[in-house]
Amino acid sequence: MAGKIPQSFLADLLAQTNIVTLIQNRLALKKSGDNYHCKCPFHQENSPSFSVSEKKQFFYCFGCGEHGNAIQFLMRYDRLAFRSAVETLA
Repeated sequence: MAGKIPQSFLADLLAQTNIVTLIQNRLALKKSGDNYHCKCPFHQENSPSFSVSEKKQFFYCFGCGEHGNAIQFLMRYDRLAFRSAVETLA
């Protein structure tokens, strides 16, 4: 199907992306143990519940449940469509 982004391309793109670096360009992350933490950008909160795992290359908020990979973070945080998020990473 014309216009579809191959899964192999997406897998390679995510493998080459460091989610911590991507998110640190937008949020003030602090290292705590193996992960990085900050207040969640997707809901109001008083204490940090947003966690980013460099090892697993995903984010998760223990407060609101938002989670995903680098593409999903860009889609949600920068309010981009899927293709635009992929182009931003590429």
